[in-house]
Amino acid sequence: MNTNSKIKRLREHMKNLGLHAYIIPSYDAHQSEYVHSRFKSRAWLSGFTGSAGTLVVTLNESGLWTDGRYFIQAEKELEGSEIKLFKMREPGVPTYTQWLKDNTSSNYSIGFDGTVMPLSEIENLRNILNDNTIKLEGRHDLIDLIWDDRPEMPKDKIFIHPREFSGRDINEKLSLVRSKMNTQKAEFYLLTTLDDIAWLFNIRGNDVENNPVAIAYALISKNEAILFIDSSKLAAEVVLELNSFNVSIKDYNFIFNYLSNIKDNASIFIDWSKTSFNLYNAIPSRCKVIKGTNIVQNIKCIKSPSEIHHIKNCHVKDGVAMVKFLHWLKTNIEKETITEISASEKLESFRKEEKNFINPSFNTIAAYKDHGAMMHYKAKEDSQYTLENNGLFLIDSGGQYLDGTTDITRTIVMGKISSEEKHHFTLVLKGHISLSRAKFLHGITGTNLDILARLPMWNEGIDYKCGTGHGIGYFLSVHEGPQRFSVEYNGAVLEKGMIITNEPGVYIKDKYGIRTENELLIVEDETTEFGTFLRFEPITYCPIDLDGIDVTILSNEEKNWLNLYHSKVYEILSPHLNLEERDWLKEVTREV
Repeated sequence: MNTNSKIKRLREHMKNLGLHAYIIPSYDAHQSEYVHSRFKSRAWLSGFTGSAGTLVVTLNESGLWTDGRYFIQAEKELEGSEIKLFKMREPGVPTYTQWLKDNTSSNYSIGFDGTVMPLSEIENLRNILNDNTIKLEGRHDLIDLIWDDRPEMPKDKIFIHPREFSGRDINEKLSLVRSKMNTQKAEFYLLTTLDDIAWLFNIRGNDVENNPVAIAYALISKNEAILFIDSSKLAAEVVLELNSFNVSIKDYNFIFNYLSNIKDNASIFIDWSKTSFNLYNAIPSRCKVIKGTNIVQNIKCIKSPSEIHHIKNCHVKDGVAMVKFLHWLKTNIEKETITEISASEKLESFRKEEKNFINPSFNTIAAYKDHGAMMHYKAKEDSQYTLENNGLFLIDSGGQYLDGTTDITRTIVMGKISSEEKHHFTLVLKGHISLSRAKFLHGITGTNLDILARLPMWNEGIDYKCGTGHGIGYFLSVHEGPQRFSVEYNGAVLEKGMIITNEPGVYIKDKYGIRTENELLIVEDETTEFGTFLRFEPITYCPIDLDGIDVTILSNEEKNWLNLYHSKVYEILSPHLNLEERDWLKEVTREV
């Protein structure tokens, strides 16, 4: 069945139920960014495989909304379908909620699967429509009616994250959560996000590709912690461990029944952007609902000293794997056939040699030449490129280790490149260095600093259609909130102990893409009469390709930063390399 045939079947069910429009988001029941294949409804129906996007189907037309990371990819993947691409945040492009307002009338019914749509989006839609005659209907998962071979829910076993790596035990983490609950005057806290649940209970799973999480809900009160999960996934030793910390275990779907029976006038804290429409509606109207930002997320984003120690060690291992890969690539490009996919596999093989490696932290982006212009490109057997000794090769990858999660991008000069490519490579480096060198007053957010990375590009009329950086989990999701570098407003204050990526880029359609990405740890710099100042410490150790740099447009401060960074890379990684690799690393980290 092609996309148009699927949409036709969907419309038949819409007509039977009296629905005039139907919304298909990218979420699962936990509003995750990355989801198990069962929940990839939008991708299955539309053919667009990016991780972010919303599909809206009416009885007469359909549209897909996605952000700048995916414009090129979406154009290609939607070809041949009736779906119109709406490029989010571009001038004159309406949001999907505004489009629905413009394309619906009074007494219409708009449907969606209420188990996956977050309450925040539905309330926003209701406010935009501003018409009480329009019915918002969340009872029907229409995709389930037409997806004949839809994957089943995952059944993989979960495991305990060893105490030597997790640092705090469950009781210590619950104590931190309950302290925040007291501040909010909340008797209950409904937790739905998978990475937060995994962190809180020191469990890890395999329910989402490259994300070591288990599908579950949790409900925390002053005296009780309940984990709602498929008990068949829990080995006896996991149950014993959880019970030893007084964690009760109940069936995954029992959460709805349990919520509906909460005592009269109880106060319950929720993150309305991470709580589904149906889950919210299960809470009795007599309860007081306190809406706020995710308590666990705001605790775990500030890494403990133990976590920081392990994360730094993890990055040494990851840096060694990257250097081995870069050395192999540079010395073998003219000796053997190397494709985008085989290069990805080779890098993973080097990571597998490192202690406590589990799997990649996301699908590797290995993009040669014009493929690099697609920010989230994924190579396929029938369309991948073979690498040659010219042009630029962008590789964005990472690893999941028991002691951390990594995310790194390097753009590699494969041989001869144009003066334009070299100039843009250097602009990206200048932006990367500018943000890395920032010293800032406590209270600043990522939005305040984002311009530092973009300014070298903006000065030449260039921009990139994505954020500059994101938080990183600890053996969890490679994307973690609340901190971000972005031109879009983000209210999360940058705090000591947070980790955030720095990844500016230049993307020229049909030509090439360039990105340089390190992870940064926020550390204290000094306290003066004006307040506490913070700065960034790079914790990613890997050379930046000197062959791509036009040194003549680097300032002395930029050259000094690069030289100091490269000396640190050599100092930290060289003891873990053989003689040939060490000599190669010495050469590629030479002073400029």
